[in-house]
Amino acid sequence: MTDRDAFVARFGGVFEASPWIAEAAWEGGPYASVAALHAAMVAVVDGAPCSARLALIRAHPELAGKAAIAGTLTAESTREQAAAGLDRLTPQQHARLLELTAAYRERFGFPFVVCAREHTADSIIATAAERLAHDPDTEERTALAEIAKIAALRVVDLATDDVPGGTSA
Repeated sequence: MTDRDAFVARFGGVFEASPWIAEAAWEGGPYASVAALHAAMVAVVDGAPCSARLALIRAHPELAGKAAIAGTLTAESTREQAAAGLDRLTPQQHARLLELTAAYRERFGFPFVVCAREHTADSIIATAAERLAHDPDTEERTALAEIAKIAALRVVDLATDDVPGGTSA
């Protein structure tokens, strides 16, 4: 396994189901810090074509949706949704969240994405309701900003003193 392969194996899941971001970021390394690595990865997303950015948003699972119920979320998504209490919703909260996320997907063409670790179940529901009023361009930017927050937390979770590609915590 090359250093590049090890880097992608380690950081390929930082952005949900999008190892192409870690692959592109590898080219700019080594990185002096975790923050520099995250910034480089976000720059890859920012420089990607619109179709790739939309695919990145669409790679995210529905909150408390079918994948969560079936137990097929990534380990990261499972932990993040649990941290917000989405694995312990009341029937009313679950129904409301599913209603809002379905309306959101219908309106924008991609799933509602929020950095769950920064929220509670109730604040996620309130945020989903609020963001339904956004225009599509604003919401695409908001979803990508939330994805960047998720990635920042994930890259820190993965960081150690000896990170492939020269990154150190």
